[in-house]
Amino acid sequence: MSYSKKYIESIQNKEQFWEDQANALSWYTKPKTILGKDKYGYPQWFVDGKLNVSYLCIDKHIEDGHGDQDAIIYDSPVTKTKEHISFYKLHQEVSKLAGGLQALGLSKGDTVIIYMPMIPQALYAMLACARLGVIHSVVFGGFAPHELAIRIDDCKPKAIITASNGIEIERIIPYKPFVDEAIALAENKPEHVIVYDRNLGVEIPSKTYDIDYADLVSKSVSIEPIPVESNHPLYILYTSGTTGKPKGIIRDSGGYATALKFSMKHVYGVDEGDVYWAASDVGWVVGHSYIVYGPLLNRNTTVVFEGKPIKTPDASTFWRVISEHKVKVMFTAPTAIRAIKKEDPNGELIKKYDLASLKYQFLAGERCDVSTLRWTEQHLNVPVIDHWWQTESGWPMLANMVGIERLPVKPGSATLPVCGYDIQILNDNGKKVADDVEGFVAVKLPLPPGCLLNLWENPERFKNGYLNRFPGYYFSGDGGYKDEDGYVFITGRVDDIINVAGHRLSTAEMEEVVASHEAVAECAVFGVHCDLKGQKPLGLVVLKSGNSSNSQTISKEIIKDVRHEIGAVASLKDVLVVKRLPKTRSGKILRKLLRNISDDLEYNVPSTIDDVTIISEIEHVYKQNQIGIHKNIINHE
Repeated sequence: MSYSKKYIESIQNKEQFWEDQANALSWYTKPKTILGKDKYGYPQWFVDGKLNVSYLCIDKHIEDGHGDQDAIIYDSPVTKTKEHISFYKLHQEVSKLAGGLQALGLSKGDTVIIYMPMIPQALYAMLACARLGVIHSVVFGGFAPHELAIRIDDCKPKAIITASNGIEIERIIPYKPFVDEAIALAENKPEHVIVYDRNLGVEIPSKTYDIDYADLVSKSVSIEPIPVESNHPLYILYTSGTTGKPKGIIRDSGGYATALKFSMKHVYGVDEGDVYWAASDVGWVVGHSYIVYGPLLNRNTTVVFEGKPIKTPDASTFWRVISEHKVKVMFTAPTAIRAIKKEDPNGELIKKYDLASLKYQFLAGERCDVSTLRWTEQHLNVPVIDHWWQTESGWPMLANMVGIERLPVKPGSATLPVCGYDIQILNDNGKKVADDVEGFVAVKLPLPPGCLLNLWENPERFKNGYLNRFPGYYFSGDGGYKDEDGYVFITGRVDDIINVAGHRLSTAEMEEVVASHEAVAECAVFGVHCDLKGQKPLGLVVLKSGNSSNSQTISKEIIKDVRHEIGAVASLKDVLVVKRLPKTRSGKILRKLLRNISDDLEYNVPSTIDDVTIISEIEHVYKQNQIGIHKNIINHE
């Protein structure tokens, strides 16, 4: 079946379409009500079905005779460790940890925070919680105690599962002191802290609530999965909110499992037994969906990588992993490719490895500029698929669905809506706009299975944030447009549209031009205050390694390029060269933070920032170039 036929079927005959996909799973009780509503009138999928996601990820494959297959390949260049973990081994570790949690008094409906590095035990913990119907909330390992305390108070965990430490490039981050400080700050105190000692010589401060992970598992008995309702929460995942208080996205069990299983085959084009690698972290939605649950549901071997795209040990590490483990499909963020490109602009390191196993390279997490897309295509010589989705959706919303039909690529577009997503571009009044007219990206309700159920204990914030702006639609918060072929172009968050002397301009469009300059490794363009025009764009660029050109010359060339491509109306007159850009740990450039620093505003330093020391570097560059700054920083961790 072609993409268009499959997509139309998913929109016009939703219930039958998703019932067919749900039948690909083994349910304890098959759902009879395919689409219903909750008490708030929000759509719910498969509400009367019962299943267990841990069973589907592990036990089902063993029952089908695949227990010897690798479930996980753990590859850690930072510890020089590799481990192949079969479904048999995964079953043993997960079922015994679940038995230990049960012995501590945890049961269906309780919550647990998992604060772990990228090690197999993080996956064991997630799957053990799912086995019991315990709702897990993974918090990115290394988050500051204040931020961890906020999440403790919001989801009130009975236990925290953590490790002795994480490892960044050339430094060890002790986790246990952060956990202890967070518990001291929090009003709600967990009963237990389960600590996995990595035996790397890190001192673990002892508290009365501590339980040794290895000791707990060794004394436990394996337990069977517990059937849960389809809309029973599998996890809570916190995403940043505009109020400073994180939003706890609730993900269901049955709809999520159905959507992920569908996506592995139809979006990513992988078959059972293939090796799949999402180079992300379990602390993010990509890690939940495509390191843990999606691949394991589809009986893929998932790669758990503890390292960075560069400096572990160099910019060849991604290509080594693909070659060594015969990865068929890889998924990473454009920023990772840009980091590699900066270190190895001519792709010389790629030539060292046999990448014959690689069929597709997927990119997501932020907008993919054309130069990054083209560089990746040129050097990997495989289709490079840009796709778009959000923490809230849990799985792709726009993609080139290569498992159905690979369509032509249009650089700058994440291609067409994924089956089930009725994506529309609306104006301020909620009316559909014409082709090539930019507006608000919204999805007509009901969202397909797998998307957020609600916000944890905050249904009003859920409605105000996502549903009330355009009644009958989910509002994505992004701007974009469709072309005459229906291809969707995401131009960025709606607050990335700037108003220059009455002209509404997209900073994403300017970034596209800036990024195309041969000397630029990565960049950010954003609006700053201007007394004359209200706003004006400011560009920050990081240059490629080994570039010998004068930075002033490069800035002038970029300004000329933008004027030529977009016109004088863009008013881009300031392009500053910086050593690096502030990013989240998942690789997103913090444009709003850059804008707020420049505009003399009070600002929060996001808890997700990768390295807080970069702020002083940016302030110094702003000072040198007489761009206003303000020292009143809130929550500067």
